[in-house]
Order: sequence, then C-alpha cells, then structure tokens
Amino acid sequence: MTNPVDELDARLLTLLEEDPHVGVLGASRRLGVARGTVQSRLDKLVVRGVIRSFAPQLDPAALGYPVMAFCTLEIRQGTGGGPVVEHVAAIPEVLEAHTITGSGDLMIRVVARDNADLQRVIDLVVAHEMVERSSTVICLSTRVPYRTSPLVP
Repeated sequence: MTNPVDELDARLLTLLEEDPHVGVLGASRRLGVARGTVQSRLDKLVVRGVIRSFAPQLDPAALGYPVMAFCTLEIRQGTGGGPVVEHVAAIPEVLEAHTITGSGDLMIRVVARDNADLQRVIDLVVAHEMVERSSTVICLSTRVPYRTSPLVP
C-alpha cells in the first residue's frame, strides 16, 4: 500500500497540528510553497478523509464534565446492536461508541459532572432493553491524550 501522504502533505499536517490558527496564507509562507498549492493539498486531504474536521477540540472538563469513564456494554445477541447505538448516541454525555471484541459488544466513553452524575448517565445507558450487562471504569487521569500526529510520516 502506498503512503496516503507525501512529504509536503506531512509537513502541512504537522504545521496544522502545531499551529491550528496558521491559515492557508501563513502555511504557504512557512512551508515555502504557493497559497494555491496549500489550498489544493488541504482540499485533497479533506476529500480523501485524512483531515476529518477543522473544528476546535473541546475539553469536556472545561465545559463542566471533569469525570470520564469507559463503559463496556453486552448487548442481547441477534439484535445487531443498532438500536443500542442509536440509544447511546442520543445521550449527550456519550462521547464515543465502538464495537469491540472480547467479552463486551460495545465500548463507550462517557463524561459526567461528578460521580453522582456518572450514575445518572450509566442509568440512562443501561435503560435500553437490549443492554444485558455493563461494566464501567472511571478514568483517573489521561496519560497520553488522543493523538494522531505520530502517524504522520
């Protein structure tokens, strides 16, 4: 498989990671290429799905949700899980949901205002009739935050 990004794309992605406010003109100056080249590269990276969003990364703790937990859900077999995914997607405190292997079927990342609020969120999650069992672990600290920049060659 060929590398999805070349050297200029990698430099551009690294620059955007380091300085998200750089803009197209600033990037062209810092990379030493034409503004149109930067815009074209950005457009292609978006179309190919390498860049998924230019939206800001929000910190749930700064928004009043300092408690983070991971819940593993076991879903009634033969249901395909779709209804449960729709259910958890409707809960604002559910940030992610992933189908997994192992003893569980779905892993979700949730946030809450405090431990009592976490109980409320878990109660909402497991209220779906197809959720057979759940297991929750609370995150004490984040040692390596979500990142993708090490994947850029």
